[in-house]
Amino acid sequence: MAHMDLTEKNFDSVVGSGVTLVDFWATWCGPCKMQAPIIDQLGDKYQGKFTVAKLDVDQNPSIAARYGVMSIPTLIVYREGEEVTRRVGVQSLQELEAMLGMA
Repeated sequence: MAHMDLTEKNFDSVVGSGVTLVDFWATWCGPCKMQAPIIDQLGDKYQGKFTVAKLDVDQNPSIAARYGVMSIPTLIVYREGEEVTRRVGVQSLQELEAMLGMA
């Protein structure tokens, strides 16, 4: 599996451990659809090194509100539950790797 789907139930336990890249997205978002295959490619390439996850903001609005996600896609890297870096808009594989320190 290239990515993990997050919900309000599992969000804190997943991002609270290790390094996690979270893609905040929605089904109606065109740029999010462009980002999706890049997220899956990243997840495949670095499986076991860190967690790659997606959170549907329409189904989990309280998490999006907690982190002030206003535009999507928003990509946030968490380390042990703390936000490390954030980008808004479609990111290339190389930009995501740089966010995670893999470049």
